[in-house]
Amino acid sequence: MADEPSDTGAHKRGPSTASVHAGEPRRKFGNALATPIIQTATYTFANTQELRDHFEQRITREEYGRYGNPTQRVAEEKLAALDSAEDCLLFSSGMAAITTALFAMLSRGAHVVVTDDSYRRTRQFLNSVLHRYGIEVSTVPAGDFDAMQDAIRPTTRVLLSESPTNPYNCILDLERFAEIGRRHRVKTIIDATFATPYNQRPLEFGVDLVFHSATKYLGGHNDLMAGAVLGSTDLVDGIRAMQGVMGAVVDPFAAYLLIRGLKTFALRIERQNANAQAIAEFLEAHPKVVRVHYPGLPSFPNHDIARRQMRGFGGVVTFEVEGDLDIASRVVDACRIPRIAPSLGGVESLIEQPALMSFYELTTEERLQVGIKDNLIRYSVGIEDAGDLIADLAAALERA
Repeated sequence: MADEPSDTGAHKRGPSTASVHAGEPRRKFGNALATPIIQTATYTFANTQELRDHFEQRITREEYGRYGNPTQRVAEEKLAALDSAEDCLLFSSGMAAITTALFAMLSRGAHVVVTDDSYRRTRQFLNSVLHRYGIEVSTVPAGDFDAMQDAIRPTTRVLLSESPTNPYNCILDLERFAEIGRRHRVKTIIDATFATPYNQRPLEFGVDLVFHSATKYLGGHNDLMAGAVLGSTDLVDGIRAMQGVMGAVVDPFAAYLLIRGLKTFALRIERQNANAQAIAEFLEAHPKVVRVHYPGLPSFPNHDIARRQMRGFGGVVTFEVEGDLDIASRVVDACRIPRIAPSLGGVESLIEQPALMSFYELTTEERLQVGIKDNLIRYSVGIEDAGDLIADLAAALERA
């Protein structure tokens, strides 16, 4: 937008300035300071000439709610600035973003390589849904680049992974991942929900597309659902065309809530990074904790890669307590500050056991086959005072 605050000279605006101002015109409808919610399903044309100008791309404007909304556009431009992307497209959820994009990029006979620690619903979509449409999928161990390259076929169209991963925070070497894709002329996709654009921008490492569940850190308040895909204009335009058919659009009010949440994005992530680091260090030294999975710890595998490609290490700390499923449950139940809930990334701390929250239907043996231990606890750190969170955890571990 011509009247949007822009960088001057060689100076690049910082993440907090971009969170507040990027994507927003200086003058808004009704001279409002906040971005207005344009709550409409359709848009009128002054005359047939304006309609012709729109379809012949002589003017930029909206046509129908399934194809875009002014409030949505502001949120998309803000996210694009934060993630160093040419373009951004919002969806009604993170899963709507990934499924629509894969439908747009794949066709019968195509092949996808996905890492085994990618989000389980994404893997479920690939293996259970797309398989029915003649799309083949190979799953390879996370971080095993030899296996990834060996899995690539002439029909491979997409390499898909996540960094950091859920729940173990595994880190992928993004530069190497992107190089493999370029060498084999295969598109690379990263789910960067855990990292956020504050901590990591995969596009800057050569990755083709980035996904976020905006429900999490980007919204930041557990009061909206949205997803985002970011990348080059050409790639995003193709996905936008598919969204216009499938209809998984974000509503204007959710887009407004996302804009509002992003205003404090950098401040929140800075605090969550610091809180999570302090909690991880506390837990690693605790005698009742067997292992801590957090990229900010020097003992963490791929800590050096995380330091090289991340500004901070995120707000999720996953740890294993000494004991079994019941002992882990007692620790979770004894905590007084975090709430037991799925999801992550909000201002409130949340705690859960992946064995129960995400894999309840499986036996212990079946969970171990997919890498989920009964004594595992995932702590999504909020913006509360670190000292209070640590004191609460210390008391919970003592009571358990």
